[in-house]
Amino acid sequence: MSRARAWAELLRLPALFTVPGDALSGAVAAGGRPNPRTLLAIGSSLCLYEAGMALNDWADRAEDAAERPHRPLPSGRIRPASAFTAACALTAAGLGLAARAGRPALAVAAPLAATVWAYDLALKHTPAGPVAMAAARGLDHLLGAATTGRPREALPSAALLGTHTLAVTTVSRRETQGGTALPPLAALAVTAVLTLLSTRGAPGTKRAASTGAGDRTATVIATATATATATGTGVGVGMGAGRRTPAHDRAGLTLDRVLPTALATVYAATAGRLYTHAALNPSPPLTQRAVGGGIRATIPLQAVLAARAGSGLTALAIAALAPIGRKYAKKVSVT
Repeated sequence: MSRARAWAELLRLPALFTVPGDALSGAVAAGGRPNPRTLLAIGSSLCLYEAGMALNDWADRAEDAAERPHRPLPSGRIRPASAFTAACALTAAGLGLAARAGRPALAVAAPLAATVWAYDLALKHTPAGPVAMAAARGLDHLLGAATTGRPREALPSAALLGTHTLAVTTVSRRETQGGTALPPLAALAVTAVLTLLSTRGAPGTKRAASTGAGDRTATVIATATATATATGTGVGVGMGAGRRTPAHDRAGLTLDRVLPTALATVYAATAGRLYTHAALNPSPPLTQRAVGGGIRATIPLQAVLAARAGSGLTALAIAALAPIGRKYAKKVSVT
């Protein structure tokens, strides 16, 4: 059990719950809907994410020995060679799963893997470090989009996710020293801007465009009872193309408008509250809590991006990962 916990700490397992939403939101942001290739992309993302975690501690083992001697490598619970081997194996597995998802997915996964390794081995302690981390998150979003065949349509949402990650990573560079309020203040401002930008657009427009492809998920949620006896082709979760009334359409359109706003509010609260605490008192413990809050806030942001693309069911599925991740983050730190 102690060895299993050491690996859980090394890989920061609760942070894994922030990963599936990248591919899921990317798939719907590209105008499609999750499919079996998207599941392979999620598997690839999980492997590459964990490869980065293992490689991160391997590269930082000397620094952690001075600043965080309780970490698995400096404490001797895991050998450095084992961590490096795990990083290599997970990278290979991630690229293999991406190859199974198709050439477009592999074309995104390869630079994603290269970015992860470049960040951990060379860029982390340079001004380019936060940019590299932001690029990795954006590429992970595009990995999901590549499974629908239209990754370019997901570029705006990838930029939003990348900007959020840029802010979190900038704060994390001071998590063991603290001492300055500027990074959390900047991250707080970025969160406010992203909250506004993520809900912009015309809710219902993308939804209307996606219903032809069978993704009327927000309307299905709003009118499931009314359409339970309808007949027709399966849409989303198996309901859909039966008789509809203007009231049903208005209910679905209202949900399309409300859901992104509600999720954006959760995103702003999750990240903003802890950024505010760290700005008022930039001590190492509060800065670390702010980083953890920023990481967890990735999930509601992913859900917002899926909701504004018109896929309410996907958005709710992503959002459901947040309480699970929060539960396990109390046992194993995500930073």
